[in-house]
Amino acid sequence: MTLMKRLGVSTPYIQAGMAGGITTAELVAAVSNHGGLGQIGAGYLTAETLKNEIQAVKRKTNHPFGVNLFVPEDIHYDVDDEERVRSILKPIEQELGVNSIPLTNGNAFFDQCEVVISEEVPVVSFTFGIPSTELMKRFKETGTFLIGTATTVEEAILNEVAGMDAIVVQGAEAGGHRGTFATTFDRACVGTMALIPQVADQCRIPLIAAGGIMDGRGTLAAKALGAEMVQLGTQFLMCKESGAHPLHKQAISIAKETDVVLTSAFSGKPARGIHNPFIDTFEDVSPLPYPVQNTLTGPIRKQAGKLGITDYMSMWTGQGVRLAKQETVVELLDRLKREEATVLDGLHTSKSKKE
Repeated sequence: MTLMKRLGVSTPYIQAGMAGGITTAELVAAVSNHGGLGQIGAGYLTAETLKNEIQAVKRKTNHPFGVNLFVPEDIHYDVDDEERVRSILKPIEQELGVNSIPLTNGNAFFDQCEVVISEEVPVVSFTFGIPSTELMKRFKETGTFLIGTATTVEEAILNEVAGMDAIVVQGAEAGGHRGTFATTFDRACVGTMALIPQVADQCRIPLIAAGGIMDGRGTLAAKALGAEMVQLGTQFLMCKESGAHPLHKQAISIAKETDVVLTSAFSGKPARGIHNPFIDTFEDVSPLPYPVQNTLTGPIRKQAGKLGITDYMSMWTGQGVRLAKQETVVELLDRLKREEATVLDGLHTSKSKKE
């Protein structure tokens, strides 16, 4: 059975589970209603908020959808490092009129998992690692379709061995956070077109390509190299139904590929987005590990968005930024299908002429 049939979708397009308010119920439902797989980006949601979001999506669609979760990691840092970072952030906080916030212990991941299980969400994807064997077993017992994330062949194999049903193969071109968990980030910056066939040669479960795929050309290329479906982030972020800040969308619409960089400044974990002055603040200074850095910079990013100051906003986007278009979900999905057909027809025509 093909991956599309197993997921219950009619098109090969998956909307990336972008956290931070981008994946509104309207966006997720619109993707699923038009034959793709919409996903709630639950990374920063409380369990209660996630439950409300799941129920909101259910009210808008009867089609399959998913939830993307961030697998927690062990982190280590000392008080001196925290004070150093706080001293760097202090002038920006004062400029924006926000207060430094205390750090609290705890992670919502396990509570999120309980909500996903109780709400019988059909598809769950994971980023930043692989859940425990016990948790994987619980999901399997409920019949949940499980999708892992890999940025290297080794990570893909680990996902398959752990029991994932499919793998998102995330190339270095992808916007937002890198899903790397089994090696250093610099060694895991493998391009999508190089990574897909290498993973395909080593894994038997279905692959979903992600990173730099913006149109029908990218979709067909990914399929030719071994992926069954593709996952798009930036293009869906630009959709009318997404919750991305209008200035974020505007910045993407005028950005060049050379404006897009990898940075750990905002969250403590490498992520790809549009370069701005805040990124330069941590050019020579190491940020705290994720999610500590993300927590400390949260008030800055939120207030910057309210004030319309893009210098301090995290504006995630992939390297295919020049191809990004502002349109509705229906317009995007219809366009992708037309482009695939056009490119495929062109290839057939070219082959016929040569023969």
